[in-house]
Amino acid sequence: MTAELALPVPDLSSLASVTRRLAATAARYDREGTFPAEGIRAAHEAGLLTATVGERYGGPALGVADTARILHALGEGDPSVALIAAMSLTVHRRQAVRPHWPEELYGQVLAEAAARPVLLNHIRVEPELGSPSRGGLPSTVARRTPDGWSLSGRKRFATGVEELAWLLVWATTDEPAPRVGTFLVPGTAPGIEITHRWDHLGLRASGSHDIALHDVEIPRGNVIDLTGHGAAAEQDNRAGADLHLPLAALYLGVARAAQGYVHRFAHERVPANLGRPVARTERFRRVAGEIALRLDSAEHLVFTGAERIDGADGSYTPEHALGARVLADRHATEAVALGLRLLGNPGLSRDNPLERHFRDVQCAPVHAPQEDTALLAIGASALGTRSERPT
Repeated sequence: MTAELALPVPDLSSLASVTRRLAATAARYDREGTFPAEGIRAAHEAGLLTATVGERYGGPALGVADTARILHALGEGDPSVALIAAMSLTVHRRQAVRPHWPEELYGQVLAEAAARPVLLNHIRVEPELGSPSRGGLPSTVARRTPDGWSLSGRKRFATGVEELAWLLVWATTDEPAPRVGTFLVPGTAPGIEITHRWDHLGLRASGSHDIALHDVEIPRGNVIDLTGHGAAAEQDNRAGADLHLPLAALYLGVARAAQGYVHRFAHERVPANLGRPVARTERFRRVAGEIALRLDSAEHLVFTGAERIDGADGSYTPEHALGARVLADRHATEAVALGLRLLGNPGLSRDNPLERHFRDVQCAPVHAPQEDTALLAIGASALGTRSERPT
């Protein structure tokens, strides 16, 4: 399919201004726990929500490194906006690399995305199953109807669900020989119920609610990657480097926002008994150096790795990407914790940006595959036992 679409053109030179726009509203959305509409609109207007749309569809086809830069900038401004955007960018990236959507339907998605923010997300996690990264198959069921499919089941952590244009729901068919696949469900389809209001420590504005699907009907053609049960249906934790590194960059953006606040505090805080900014004390300089060391090294790992993926460097393996993300997540969370301990009580105040950054960065290690699963894959490769299934 070729299309002449007026998709917003991403301008990476304007990322700093987008960061500032998001930062201006991030505290309010976090406090209210509401969908960050202004931030999503800013990302759309800057062309960032469709930055990974493939060239064959008239898109910019930005690679992993540029995606990481985008999510780093959005994460520094408002990580809830960044996570919602990451889900859409991942869907478009996968379609660009391996077209699998019905062509006409994907064309409709892009036509709408030219005019307004169109949000997409894979909806996979279930209350009973947990994360698919640990194996297993979905209990959400897709039943045949005269006109297509009817979906019923429960899902967790459906990021941005209140405003998703399309839910890519992972489900099992009720056929005599069951298959598993991804079913394309319009966000406005009757039968979608948001069953739990997201009330989380961090990323409070991401709207990652639980949902229930009650006989949600979709056309026959709204399904992709339908395959038999078995190894092909299970998530490969070594795959997805095009998401692992940009997600790591997102939380490094949060840590950079925290670092920026610590620096401002250090220059502005002048205790009466000291008579000079605390930035000039040995204690603040030492901790500032520790924070810079962690973030500089983590960003080098992430962005260099992303560039090697884009350059099709065959020596850069999926295990390298997993390792870079593990280390980056560790460094991001440690860096923000160092800043919090340095400031003491002021940093824990609810009206202090550092308190919010500390809460948000705690979400870094929870994304699949989590650290223990990632280390298992890395270790299996190192020991030459990759074919054994993680448990």
